[in-house]
Amino acid sequence: MVILVAIFATLSAALHIVIFYWESLAWTTPSVWKRFGLASQEEAETTRVLAYNQGFYNLFLALGALIGAILYGLGVHGIGFALGIFSVICMFAASVVLVSSGPGKVRSALIQGTLPLITIVLYIVSGVTGA
Repeated sequence: MVILVAIFATLSAALHIVIFYWESLAWTTPSVWKRFGLASQEEAETTRVLAYNQGFYNLFLALGALIGAILYGLGVHGIGFALGIFSVICMFAASVVLVSSGPGKVRSALIQGTLPLITIVLYIVSGVTGA
């Protein structure tokens, strides 16, 4: 079970690192701002600072998920569990907020929230069973 937790926490983190890249480093690239539903380069420039900040949130959550999974896998179960599950719960909660932010966000929320949700379930099951 620990291996599954580590795999899904790492996949959750990897996805959020990609989102960090898009939001914080590549936001004004047309392929990126179009992916996020912006209408123009001007809109991308206007929202660049907001996206930059938001991208770092995603990076920090990714780091929390990775460090938590590593500690958990190394047998530091309490700290690893707490850090890892907090990070993936925040990732999942952000996907729920995304759905509530307006029409047409369900697909993006599913992409953002599915891996963290699987990780949450695995963390809980492994925590309950002690595996």
